[in-house]
Amino acid sequence: MNEVVGRDDLLLLTLDTLRYDVAVELAAAGRLPNLTARLPGGVWEKRHAPGSFTYASHQAMFAGFLPTPAGPGPHPRLFAAKFAGSETTADGTYVFDTPDLVSGLAAHGYRTVCIGGVGFFNKQGALGDVLPGFFQESHWEPEFSVASPTSFEAQVARAEKTVSELPPEQRLFLFLNASALHQPNWFHLPGATREAGDSRATHAAALEYVDRHVGRLFAAMSSRRRCFAIVCSDHGTAYGDDGYTGHRLGHESVWTVPYGHFFLEPSV
Repeated sequence: MNEVVGRDDLLLLTLDTLRYDVAVELAAAGRLPNLTARLPGGVWEKRHAPGSFTYASHQAMFAGFLPTPAGPGPHPRLFAAKFAGSETTADGTYVFDTPDLVSGLAAHGYRTVCIGGVGFFNKQGALGDVLPGFFQESHWEPEFSVASPTSFEAQVARAEKTVSELPPEQRLFLFLNASALHQPNWFHLPGATREAGDSRATHAAALEYVDRHVGRLFAAMSSRRRCFAIVCSDHGTAYGDDGYTGHRLGHESVWTVPYGHFFLEPSV
C-alpha cells in the first residue's frame, strides 16, 4: 500500500448490511456479473466484520481495521495508525500518523469525499454528522437513503459529478456507503409488498440492483488514473436465522461479511 497511496485514486465501497451467504450464492449463480468481473477469481473473500452495526464498523474501518480474514491470524493490514506494538502492521502496510485513515490520506494530498447512505451519514443531527465529519467533503440527500428505491443510482450520479469536478492531478479517496441492501429492501423484488416486508430474497434482489449500476461507479473512479478499490460489507443481518432478526447482535449472519479488493485500470 505504500506504493499505491500517493500514486492511485482510492475507493472504499461499503455495501451496508450485505450478508456473506447471499453475496456468495448470487456470485456463484452468475447474478452479479459486474462485481464478479472485478473480484479476484470472481469470488468473494470470507471475512469477519469489525462491528455488528454501521456506526461501530465504520469507526473501526476509518481507523484502518477493515474486515478481518476469517482464518486464524494475525493478518497484516492494508492501513494502520502508527501504534506501538501493533501485530498486524507489516512492511506493506500504509501507516498514518493521524487518528484515522481519512485524515491520514488528506495529509498525503488526497481529496477525501464521503457519499453517505444509511442514517448514520445523513447529517441531520449530531450523531449523523460524526462519520461524514471525517471527510473534507460529504454528501447526503434523501434520494441516497434506505427509503429510496433508486438510492444507488443517485449515489453513483453524485460520485460521477465529484470525479468530473476534480483537477486531473488531484488524487481522490472516495467513500460510498450503499444503503440499498439495508431494510427496507422489499421494493427491489418485483411482486414483493410492503405488507409482506423484507426477506432474504428481497435482500438478494437489492444486491442485484447494486450490481446493475456499480459499473458506472468503477468507470468513473478509473477515468483519470488507476484506482485501488475495496468493496465489502460492514456487517450482515438476520432474517429469522435461529430466531434472530436484524443486526447489532452476535449471530453468524451478522459477523460474517463478503470482501474484495482489486485495481481498476484506467479506461483511457
